[in-house]
Amino acid sequence: MTVFQAIILAIIEGLTEFLPVSSTGHMILGSSLMGIQSNNFVKLFTVAIQLGAIMSVIVLYFKRFFQSIDFYFKLLVAFIPAVFFGMLLSDKIDELLESPLSVAIALLIGGIILLFVDKWFNDGNIDDTREITYGTALKIGLFQCLSMIPGTSRSAATIVGGMAQKLTRKAAAEFSFFLAVPTMFGATAKKLYDFYQDGYVITANEVTLLIIGNVVAFIVAMLAIKYFITFLQKHGFRLFGWYRIIVGGILLVLLLSGYDLHVI
Repeated sequence: MTVFQAIILAIIEGLTEFLPVSSTGHMILGSSLMGIQSNNFVKLFTVAIQLGAIMSVIVLYFKRFFQSIDFYFKLLVAFIPAVFFGMLLSDKIDELLESPLSVAIALLIGGIILLFVDKWFNDGNIDDTREITYGTALKIGLFQCLSMIPGTSRSAATIVGGMAQKLTRKAAAEFSFFLAVPTMFGATAKKLYDFYQDGYVITANEVTLLIIGNVVAFIVAMLAIKYFITFLQKHGFRLFGWYRIIVGGILLVLLLSGYDLHVI
């Protein structure tokens, strides 16, 4: 992997991790178009740069992360379903991750759903994440489990889940960002531990690429989060729905034409 490729992948990660468009689908498309072949370091890189994206949430919402102990307990409750089903369905998830076709189909289905979300859940009256109950947090956590299907988008699943529980678009998006911190940190820590257990040792050049990737992902994710909230409040999900349908359609066309799309 070159420095240029690392930067492009980090930009893709920063842009798509918190938007309802599926970072997995974009990583597959981006890496395939750039001719990046999957190997141990590439897999490590795509996981490790999530840490940069996570830090953007903590920096942007720094004060909110120290508002109360109750806040952490609610995040824990919302996080538990992902831990349970992640362990239960680990093999099946890995199997789906190896299927670009599954990702393309999930992108298309999710896109169609986003076209109608604003009509289905337009009566949200909870505009402050502090008003979320433990029961609501658990239900949003269950929605998050849908994102275990590659191409679904963790952000899309949790925001739609929040809106289904009477949260406004803004409150649902913000809780989705907060929930991303333990979820992504846990997933990243597990992957890094697995690499360590396999005895993989990175080189000095690879360390440099990881640093660059995390810095870029951090900066891009901060911008994406700030502008996403404003856009979502004004325009809703419809544009994201059409975008997902286009990206999913492109992936399907490439697959049907025999293009070598590989999961990194």
